[in-house]
Amino acid sequence: MGRNNYFQFKQFTIVQEHSAMKVGVDSVLLGAWAEIGNASTILDVGCGTGLLSLMMAQRSSATITGIDIDEDACREAKMNSGLSPWPERINIQHIPFQQFVKQNNTAFDLVISNPPYFENSSKPGDLKRKSARHNDELPFHEFLEGCAQILHPQGRIAVILPAGKAHEFASLAANYGYSRNRMLMVRHFPDKPCRRILMEFSQKKITDIEETLVIEAEGQFTEAYRNLTSEFYLAF
Repeated sequence: MGRNNYFQFKQFTIVQEHSAMKVGVDSVLLGAWAEIGNASTILDVGCGTGLLSLMMAQRSSATITGIDIDEDACREAKMNSGLSPWPERINIQHIPFQQFVKQNNTAFDLVISNPPYFENSSKPGDLKRKSARHNDELPFHEFLEGCAQILHPQGRIAVILPAGKAHEFASLAANYGYSRNRMLMVRHFPDKPCRRILMEFSQKKITDIEETLVIEAEGQFTEAYRNLTSEFYLAF
């Protein structure tokens, strides 16, 4: 493996030689922040290298299904989960979400996703990155329609989105009967605008929590960021 083709976490390694999207802060934040509770079945939509699936396995005793339309990503996700401490609990499938919904017979307690979000914009030249980053293949409304069909009545959706797309997603979620229970606004520096928003939704409103996380201040990672991600990053 070449340099930067793998990322070492405390309890597992992510090989990312061929996947379109590499390990990033967004997925680590979502995987650490998502409320798992007593979930026994978790679906990772757009699993990529399997990072979120592995984070869910580390944090729970649930059975996790990861799906992606990128065959190379699924191959690496299978390898990463197979080399992890939890191979028997992670099932990776190369399948579009819409097709998965039609074939699925499992009620999921949690659907987690770092979804594609660029729309009507200049697209990356690499076709894999195009599919991974743009929502042509999985528009928000199709994602929410699918979730409505496969989620347990008490199930939850957890996503991370750019601040400019979060309101659109929340409005659509409300149209499908979902209430937002938790929201985390992420700023990289205290004096910079919010760049990402993490949100949790359920059919029945449970809580109404709005928080802000700053990643770095005064040249150091903040205590809040360290505490949130300390189960995963080697540096913390």
